[in-house]
Amino acid sequence: MIFAAPVKDMVFAIEHLSGWAELTQLPEFADVELETSGAIVEECARFASEVLAPLNASGDRASSRFDGERVHLPEGFAAAYAQFVDTGWQSLQHPVEYGGQGLPRAVGAACGEIFNAANMSFALCPLLTDGAIDALLTAGTDAQKDTYLPNLVSGRWSGTMNLTEPQAGSDLALLRTRAEPRGDGTYAVTGTKIFITYGDHEQSENIVHLVLARIPGAPAGVKGISLFVVPKILVDEDGTLGARNAVRTVSIEHKLGIRASPTAVLEYEGATGYLLGEENRGLDIMFVMMNSARFAVGIQGIAVSERAYQQALAYARDRVQSRPVDGSSNESVAIIRHPDVRRLLMRMRAVTEGCRALAAAAAGWQDLARHAEDPDRRAEAKAVAEFLVPLVKGYSTEMSVDVASCGIQVHGGMGFIEETGAAQHYRDARILPIYEGTTAIQANDLVGRKTLRDGGRTAYRIAEMIAETEEALNASDGLAARAVARRLARAREAFLAVVDFVVLETPRDPQNVFAGSVPYLMLAGNLMVGWQLGRALLAAEAELAAGNDPQFMTAKIATARFYADHILNDAEAMRDRIVEGGESMLEAAAVAL
Repeated sequence: MIFAAPVKDMVFAIEHLSGWAELTQLPEFADVELETSGAIVEECARFASEVLAPLNASGDRASSRFDGERVHLPEGFAAAYAQFVDTGWQSLQHPVEYGGQGLPRAVGAACGEIFNAANMSFALCPLLTDGAIDALLTAGTDAQKDTYLPNLVSGRWSGTMNLTEPQAGSDLALLRTRAEPRGDGTYAVTGTKIFITYGDHEQSENIVHLVLARIPGAPAGVKGISLFVVPKILVDEDGTLGARNAVRTVSIEHKLGIRASPTAVLEYEGATGYLLGEENRGLDIMFVMMNSARFAVGIQGIAVSERAYQQALAYARDRVQSRPVDGSSNESVAIIRHPDVRRLLMRMRAVTEGCRALAAAAAGWQDLARHAEDPDRRAEAKAVAEFLVPLVKGYSTEMSVDVASCGIQVHGGMGFIEETGAAQHYRDARILPIYEGTTAIQANDLVGRKTLRDGGRTAYRIAEMIAETEEALNASDGLAARAVARRLARAREAFLAVVDFVVLETPRDPQNVFAGSVPYLMLAGNLMVGWQLGRALLAAEAELAAGNDPQFMTAKIATARFYADHILNDAEAMRDRIVEGGESMLEAAAVAL
């Protein structure tokens, strides 16, 4: 099926939901124009549809493979990556001083969604490179930045994240990889790392591994972890590539989905590494890369949802089966005329559009957190952005599995057949709530770091902003706006009840609170998406009043109303599960499991 990126909706979200007016007043973005950004997104869509999308199904069938010496990507991937580099797509949101284009992150998020929707296995390579760039910008020395960033920003080199080990899983306190100081400023890194996305391949000139390891004598647990830059090929003093480093690929994984992406087991055998940041502070720096990757994985969820929705919609328009239930025809009709198929398609559309809106808003807060001139504004933006990251990651990816499943359901039995392509979207989506921190890890982060750490202050502040949107919706003459305001108010009240519960109950019974951590994340994500769709509705009403694109704006309003009536109202049931259901869940598990 031909993939066509929803450029119009992406540009709408950038303009109306990312804080564009405020961002473009900042010196960093003073020269950025919406028209130019829209043209970049449009060109990105053309590149992805012509170059990347045709490789998606064939790459899934062929998979990447390892012959014991080299990793081979499916046919066409290396040529596509060369075009990707030549056209500068890696550089969009990165600093101009290192060869980047310096665009707002909302523009980068839109293009990231397009790449992942076209071909998620391909897009995983630049995704991890973006994270490596952020980590080096945060903690790299001037020499490290000058050596690595221009090459990473251009895409000539790619980056990886090396956390997990066979015995450790997500528990980084159990890491065993060691880094022995050599006395010349370098370290000998030895250990095994697993689940390394694009850990080995030959489509980039070099691979820059960021590796967590322990220095001898380091404190036990996560407080004794350091972070090292370990290039696949060593870099000489003049910046040219030199000898091969002592890191080798042991194997690559055979996976349910994202099959064309090589997921490597890497063995470090006294490999030369360079300390990034301070000793024993590696996890702090790695969290920069992890947060970048977590946001990007949320974008992947939106991307695969969009792809699944487009395919299901096209199938529903073409597939003729059964007469309409209202008796309006004695002949079979396209299944899109059947009410439940419409329900499924609207659920897919509303979730995808809403999560895209949330990601655009979160990207805007991230830029404000870095660049706002007023320190208080920067601090507020940082708190809000950090609160939203686990929601973008957790909610968008959990919903992507639901959306891809709905897509299979729309196809009926043909959805279960590989040749239609619907099954690939479901298989690809299933990893998203798992890697870069499972949904439970995101939920624990939301409870511990994002809610309890400041006594709920950020959560309460966001609720105040949502109430302001409700007030604007209630002031509208539109029936849809007022209906959305009512649903939004009830969901916000459910959210506040849960925040109160988390803050007050955790000191007394943390088990009870954390039993509801994932429902809390899903409630919060649901509310934040509903909020952004409410903001989108207000913007669409204003555009409609100005006579701009009536069909598109009317659809935006209808989608927001559908989300409020069919999805946002789950918030009250989730509140009950969290506030009242934890004890019964724990008691039942103690008896039955």
